[in-house]
Amino acid sequence: MDTTPTTGSGARAGRREWLGLAVLALPTMLLALDFSVLFLALPHLSADLAPDGAQQLWIMDIYGFMIAGFLVTMGTLGDRIGRRRLLTIGAVAFAGASVLAAYSTSAEMLIATRALLGIAGATLMPSTLSLITTMFTDGKQRAAAIGVWMACFMGGTAIGPVLGGALLQWFWWGSVFLMGVPVMVLLVATAPVLLPEHRDPASGKLDLASVALSLAAILPVIFGLKEIAKDGFAIVPLVAVVAGVVFGVLFVRRQRELNHPLMEVSLFANRAFSGALGIMLLGVLTVGGSTLLFAMYLQDVQGMSPLAAGLWMLPHTAAQMIGVVLATMLVRRIRPAYVIAGGLVIAVVGFLIVSQVSATGGVTLAVVGLSIAFFGGAPIAGLGVDLIVSSAPSEKAGSASSISETNIEFGMALGVAVMGSIGAAVYRSRMADIPLPADADDAGNTLTAAAAAAAKLPDEAGASLVAAAREAFTSGFGTAAAVCAGIAAVVAVLAVTLLRHIPAAGAAEAATAESGAGEKATADEATNLEASSP
Repeated sequence: MDTTPTTGSGARAGRREWLGLAVLALPTMLLALDFSVLFLALPHLSADLAPDGAQQLWIMDIYGFMIAGFLVTMGTLGDRIGRRRLLTIGAVAFAGASVLAAYSTSAEMLIATRALLGIAGATLMPSTLSLITTMFTDGKQRAAAIGVWMACFMGGTAIGPVLGGALLQWFWWGSVFLMGVPVMVLLVATAPVLLPEHRDPASGKLDLASVALSLAAILPVIFGLKEIAKDGFAIVPLVAVVAGVVFGVLFVRRQRELNHPLMEVSLFANRAFSGALGIMLLGVLTVGGSTLLFAMYLQDVQGMSPLAAGLWMLPHTAAQMIGVVLATMLVRRIRPAYVIAGGLVIAVVGFLIVSQVSATGGVTLAVVGLSIAFFGGAPIAGLGVDLIVSSAPSEKAGSASSISETNIEFGMALGVAVMGSIGAAVYRSRMADIPLPADADDAGNTLTAAAAAAAKLPDEAGASLVAAAREAFTSGFGTAAAVCAGIAAVVAVLAVTLLRHIPAAGAAEAATAESGAGEKATADEATNLEASSP
């Protein structure tokens, strides 16, 4: 099997394709925005719907769970029934679920509608990416288009808290869900005109047993990793992760036996495909973990509101978006492996700067460090996705896109779990050396518990406890950043080792053009020889 991605020059996209990309970018940004927008809306909807603690967690998490669980199914379903058709169905479902969520009258109703939003979102994400690969066959243009797509996804995550705060300033909590309705109406109206239809004619029927096994594999692992990040290692999340792995093995075995599998496991035999997946997983791990701890640092250590914290998180997101766009330009002349590795060296420097942050006055240093780190890590996002989807046959683009998206979900969840656990372990270790009041034992476990315990103590003792807890948390944040620096260094080596055989986009296009010219010349010679023969 050829392990080199398709980077040659296909038919160049025109104005219709670029307008279609703009239409596809909007729902991509919206899906990412929905991940973060509820951070601000939760207190408002809690006052209205009065959910208990468990219901609050499900309101926040069920959306991401459903997206992660159904990505594989929906990506392959798009190959079967048509990617544009699935995108349109998903857009209608997303708009309807958004209205239901906005006007929910109970916590149970909101949880159910958030689940529907997640399932609808799972139809949109792989459909948008696979359609981009269909619309942009020229290697240079495809890389640029995927860079725009990824930048919109990153931007949506960052502006969620900011836009949510602005809406909540003037409207009720349901307004954060209604943002999706006009976007989906625009998508449905323009899709038949701007977006091509594409399907795999040899895809076969959807195997429902594989769908069930994929859900049984993905959902327990995501749930377990989130629980470990939140509460530390415990029997229930560990059992969930193990159960998910077991079902994952059964899922892969079934795919190997089917003539028309739900997931094309044969794609993993492609060196570029599997190498890019592994590198992206580790790269996203550092992003997910550092973003979580930075958000907690801004709010719990620096005492910022969610809106202020969201504004402070915009610089490193902007740096990441710039890095994605720059990477798509550099890869024209430089091999992807070296662009990714060079960026990761920059990321190492950024994470090491973050590791020096202190509890007092460290916001600027943290923002600068994370901006450098995210700028350096950006090529993994843009180029990694391009390598993954371009390594697969065009008729399997939906399956490849869903694998890429699921890989990102796993990377984010794993990053939150690993870096959250490292930060918590360092926090507990530092607090173990501090004498705590008899009724403040929980203060040694989390910064939130320390703040609650300090409120019950005399002013001086409370202030001392909070200061110690903030120093301990910041130390954990710095340690996790140092670990991220180490991971980035390892991934840089892996990128050069696994991907150095892939040529720069410009070189591949030149080789393709030269090959095409040679074939044409040979054909012309044969024609002339035939014409001159008696």
